[in-house]
Amino acid sequence: MQAECAPIALFVYKRLEHLSLVINGLLANPEAKRSDLIIFSDAARSGSDKPKVDQVRDYISKIQGFSSVKIYKSRSNLGLSKSIIRGVTKVLEDYERIIVLEDDTVPSPDFLAYANEGLRLYALDDRVISIHGYNYPVKEKMPDAFFLRGADCWGWATWRRGWALFNPDGDELMRTLVKLGVKKEFDFGDTYMFSEMLQAQVDGRNDSWAIRWYASAFLENKLTLYPGESLIQNIGNDCSGEHCVSDKTWDTALAPFSPKNLNCLKVRESQYAKSTIARYFASVQFSRKQRFFNLIKRYIRLG
Repeated sequence: MQAECAPIALFVYKRLEHLSLVINGLLANPEAKRSDLIIFSDAARSGSDKPKVDQVRDYISKIQGFSSVKIYKSRSNLGLSKSIIRGVTKVLEDYERIIVLEDDTVPSPDFLAYANEGLRLYALDDRVISIHGYNYPVKEKMPDAFFLRGADCWGWATWRRGWALFNPDGDELMRTLVKLGVKKEFDFGDTYMFSEMLQAQVDGRNDSWAIRWYASAFLENKLTLYPGESLIQNIGNDCSGEHCVSDKTWDTALAPFSPKNLNCLKVRESQYAKSTIARYFASVQFSRKQRFFNLIKRYIRLG
């Protein structure tokens, strides 16, 4: 008997071209036909966005190839953060497990098998809060799969018990990080300023649900499973979305994955994987600083 597949929650807005690639990616997964697809369509923020939102809603009304397709259309614009928090909470009222994608996270043909197997293997292991499909484009050889402390947001899955630990209060999360003296570890050894992102959310300079999800899991000392190579491509870093700029830093190629690679994996944080990713974060920060200084020098020369 084939294992039951978790429902897929898909959050969409106005990017039809991106969304079609996500749907095609899902349909390339053999598990798609056994999966319920639940789509949350946010309403237009402005009159100029409405035609694109209408195009997306027309497209999703015709999607086939899944066990079922259910669509929720917001009557007012919620924004990504509120849409995801409400949507994930709603799905987990009816299901024990969930797989979450956005309209710019293209899955590999093996993503659903990986996510469902991870959900099955660790369903009763309270040390594990989520399954994640994206991995950073590091140059070093990574383990076939590994765990990191915290949670992530580009192609992920969790259980009702995991999402119950989500704390939407960014201020409380920030105060706890400071009180426990763990900001440096939270920031991967000061190589990426996740704590600054959280503080920006507290200050109202961003409305990220993802940084609060990471902080919630991190402070509960929970682990997330990652594949050694990425099973998700984020195609949204092209200035087309509401919360991004054009940036190729996180671009990845999709890799194959066999669920058997999860067998006998030790449930503990991989220090090798964490230090490897920290070095990548550090290189990203260095590259960005170099580009900034080169730009300043160019302006000085032109002046």
